[in-house]
Amino acid sequence: MEMESSSAVVRVRDLHKSYGSFEAVKGINFDIHPGETFALLGPNGAGKSTVIEILEGYRDRSSGEVSVLGADPQRGGLDWKARLGVVLQSTGESGAVTVTEQLSHFAGLYPNPRGVAEVIAAVGLEEKAKTRISRLSGGQRRRVDVALGIIGRPELLFLDEPTTGFDPEARHQFWDLVRRLKAEGTTILLTTHYLDEAAQLGDRAGVINGGRLIDIGAIDEIGGAEARVPLVRWRDAHGVIKEIRTDRPGQVVAELVGAAGAEPVDLEVIRPSLEAVYLGLVRGATDQIRGEEDAGKQSDDRDTATGRVAADELAADETTVTEAHS
Repeated sequence: MEMESSSAVVRVRDLHKSYGSFEAVKGINFDIHPGETFALLGPNGAGKSTVIEILEGYRDRSSGEVSVLGADPQRGGLDWKARLGVVLQSTGESGAVTVTEQLSHFAGLYPNPRGVAEVIAAVGLEEKAKTRISRLSGGQRRRVDVALGIIGRPELLFLDEPTTGFDPEARHQFWDLVRRLKAEGTTILLTTHYLDEAAQLGDRAGVINGGRLIDIGAIDEIGGAEARVPLVRWRDAHGVIKEIRTDRPGQVVAELVGAAGAEPVDLEVIRPSLEAVYLGLVRGATDQIRGEEDAGKQSDDRDTATGRVAADELAADETTVTEAHS
């Protein structure tokens, strides 16, 4: 259950966003608390980007209440925007200047920026500091995006798919950077399709599907206890794969070893990862949405059929009346 907080950095209540007859966001509620990293997860088209853009002040909501750093994003001024850091999915930096020149320019837009050299080192671009951005690789340009997002020393940092294009080593370096920002007190809103990234960095997560928030909670509690029951899997004497879900995997393994006199072949104890829990949540919500859509379609078909029957009956009545007067 999401708790109420008047001191929340982000506060969202009954948020709706429609585009014509299409409702992209359907009554979402959540808080983000000072100093936490909150992961907003969901498949493509689920409504994540719309929610993020509303919080950043780039898109107006249709209805509901939203507060970010104590202000309504639709009315946030330059002072408010200076307290935010934003790393978008797509890059927008100029390619004709060097990394140092670009960061120095952006640093001048903030009242209390980080040191340019410090930020370049933090994102691992020291060897490219004097290189024009147009000559950087895709992954290196992504690091410039991250550098621009943190140069202003933001109170709230939006990270939208921040490690797209990073190699594994660069991703881990970036995770260390995020942890340092968090240790300094930065509140972070993270969206990512890398569920291991959300598990590594997030304190809490919210899962969106079909424009609805289908679950929210601590990273190690999302999906509920049932979704996190360990699985014991092994191959029996006949080569058949067996599975048991149990809260006591150690006891099950001991019993199997005792019964067989040796460790079973291909024995595994699998504890559901955040990715496994997430996929279960999304699939369940998708099935529910499809069921609701099918029920709505059947209802529309019944209404159409009922209307046709009524129209046929009315036409028959009118014919009878006409014939009676002939």
